[in-house]
Amino acid sequence: MLMGKVVGTVVSTHKDEGMTGFKLLVVQNLDLKMGLTNSYVVAVDAVGAGHGEVVIVVQGSSARLSDQTKNKPVDAAIICIVDSVEVTGKMVYQKDEALAVVSNG
Repeated sequence: MLMGKVVGTVVSTHKDEGMTGFKLLVVQNLDLKMGLTNSYVVAVDAVGAGHGEVVIVVQGSSARLSDQTKNKPVDAAIICIVDSVEVTGKMVYQKDEALAVVSNG
């Protein structure tokens, strides 16, 4: 599993019919200090994630195990919207605090 931040969307008008109805999001990977890396993945959104949210992405056969993606041509799927992250006893991310910073400018 990878942790990342939703930074964009992908729109496709011509696609395999197995992909019809899926929202595709661009996710930039995060390190354990919540810093953005130089790696990106395009993932099917299985949970209704939005721009700027921190998410968990699964890849490969794991991406095809959710109800929405079963037997679909999917290699990466967003399966969680992250509420908080604690690393070695230190809180490095809390969604409520991140949203407050964004809404307060």
